[in-house]
Amino acid sequence: MNNIKKKIHKPDTVLTIAWVLAIISAFFVHPGKEYLGYIDFRSLGILWGLMVIIQGLKENAVFEKIAGVLLSKVKNGWQLSAVLIFMCFIGSMLITNDVALITFVPFALMILHDCNREDMMIPTVVLQTVAANLGSMLTPIGNPQNLYLYGLTGMGLGKFILTLLPYSLVSALLLVAALFLLTPDRQKSLSTSKDSVITSNFGSKRQIIIYGVLFVIALLSVVRILPWYVFAIIVLVIVGGMDFKILFRADYILLLTFIGFFIFTGNMGNIGAISSFLQRVLSGREFAISIALSQVISNVPATLMLSGFTTNYKDLLLGVNVGGLGTLIASMASLISYKAYSKEYRENSGKYLLVFTAVNVVFLIILVCFALLLGR
Repeated sequence: MNNIKKKIHKPDTVLTIAWVLAIISAFFVHPGKEYLGYIDFRSLGILWGLMVIIQGLKENAVFEKIAGVLLSKVKNGWQLSAVLIFMCFIGSMLITNDVALITFVPFALMILHDCNREDMMIPTVVLQTVAANLGSMLTPIGNPQNLYLYGLTGMGLGKFILTLLPYSLVSALLLVAALFLLTPDRQKSLSTSKDSVITSNFGSKRQIIIYGVLFVIALLSVVRILPWYVFAIIVLVIVGGMDFKILFRADYILLLTFIGFFIFTGNMGNIGAISSFLQRVLSGREFAISIALSQVISNVPATLMLSGFTTNYKDLLLGVNVGGLGTLIASMASLISYKAYSKEYRENSGKYLLVFTAVNVVFLIILVCFALLLGR
């Protein structure tokens, strides 16, 4: 509980901005019952439930064990990096980009250190970060902005995936190419055993099965088969009764940030002159503006701020996902990798930022050009 209190009281820049904007906007549109209509409770409820379930699986070392099984087969540096990077790419599609990086980046740092391949640290961690941000764009549950836009648009699951599939495929090819270009001594054998840093056992099998079932229920809620509030109640009751501390490990700062932006954008939409101006500015430029805005405030707040002033959700969806590339804050998930690396190798943090920025800018330019070729 003490850790939870520390997290709650620690200032969060994006949360602060969201609520400052919400409070300022309240002077122009006074609080009333219409404020409840601003808030997308469905997205918040599903996002909360998924956070709790993923934390439960993580607590039981599920992801580390899966990674250990995969890594037991590798023989050289290139194979090791490939597994570490594509675990983030594929894993982020199901467990979100944030959780993929929180889980697999520290894991990669330990393994590369243990195998005496610290020369591969920066390229591997940078590509893990890019992989998580790009892999997550394929599914509605890959990242918060996708879950929100999936609910907002009412888009079918098949259409959603097909919209982003070409970009995911190109991203996978780019990751393979970058892996060849950036990984030094690719064929060099690993000098020590990886077993010392690979967890040997799962946690509670009973809990893993229960969390697995809850994850399936979450997917039913995402695709609109099960009402979101039924899903949220099920998670609350079952997890609360089984292991209540997991309920406190959801990212409540992110949920509060969403609410702040919902109030701000809802109020702006109710001020006729401002709403009309923003709609005119955004019309036909959703892809470019969402990418640009993501670079300075990150892609989740950009999604929440822009979604109220356009109905061209396809371009907005593409823009905020591709816009997760670029600056370190374009996707807040990228900060997870940077903090994990700089904590262990502070003297090389400048080099990390240089490589990170260069790789992200190259990926961003290529994907923007690809979008233009497709007629975006």
